[in-house]
Amino acid sequence: MNISNIRFDNNVFLAPMAGVTDIIFRSICKQMGCGLTYTEMVSAKALYYGSEKTEELFQISEQEGKAAVQIFGSEPLVMAKSCEYFNKNDKISIIDINMGCPAPKIVKNGEGSALMKNPKLAYSIVKEVKKATFKPVTVKFRKGFNEDNINAVDFAKTMEEAGADAITVHGRTAAQMYTGTADLDIIKKVKESVNIPVTGNGDIFSPEDAIKMINYTNCDAVMVARGAMGNPWIFSEILDKINKREVKYPSDVERIDMCIKHYKMALNHYDENRVVREMRKQIAWYIKGLKNCTEIKCSINIENNSSEVIKKLEEYRESFT
Repeated sequence: MNISNIRFDNNVFLAPMAGVTDIIFRSICKQMGCGLTYTEMVSAKALYYGSEKTEELFQISEQEGKAAVQIFGSEPLVMAKSCEYFNKNDKISIIDINMGCPAPKIVKNGEGSALMKNPKLAYSIVKEVKKATFKPVTVKFRKGFNEDNINAVDFAKTMEEAGADAITVHGRTAAQMYTGTADLDIIKKVKESVNIPVTGNGDIFSPEDAIKMINYTNCDAVMVARGAMGNPWIFSEILDKINKREVKYPSDVERIDMCIKHYKMALNHYDENRVVREMRKQIAWYIKGLKNCTEIKCSINIENNSSEVIKKLEEYRESFT
């Protein structure tokens, strides 16, 4: 797959996830075979007002190579203005516009998935962003806002007309949030209705899920979200499946080793207090389902010293050998 002459190593992408896809996690996923990484959502308005904290969200590592930054907002000119930050950053190859986030605090501001209820405004946003950047502009949206407003096909056509270089479709409505199952039929219909690349998103937790989506919808790429949390191996697993190789799954020891590696990489990038606090959820994802995982997780969650956390993880690893 390629988007506006940008070629990717493969068509298995990492979805943007707030509070998850930071520079460390993205780097690990890239090392495990991910074809394209996306930053966490970046507020165009915050960039407009010069928020340094927001700028941190689109720092790109050397390992990532080509990367996409995802912005959100509802004001076309403010969204366009934010492109000044990305135009001068050679590490950012794609600007993705979020029109699918179902979070209430985003929706109430008319942003994210709320834009699916206002196709004219969505069109204007894409149009203005396209004018402001020479980089490819893509859009991520959902099946519709709710079951009474399923408009992904028409919305996709509108995004194409506005100049979007590619689109990503999550097969759920905003009202569903992350419940129920992703609708592959809607992704298939969107793919059949436009002439730009379509990435399918939703419910990819295994290589088999990815193959099913590709074969059924004929989408150009697949995007992995929650399936990558604590499981960056999913990218190499999917690639093995696509290329008809034997799929190699991580052992329990390898999962804990990766967890420790992730922790140490975070310590090299952030201050200790932040790492101790924010890595708790990552650790829980890595060790989920392993023996005594609940006991270990509880022990780590009350620990405020990074050295002690690593020591506990190393001792936990030894219990598997």
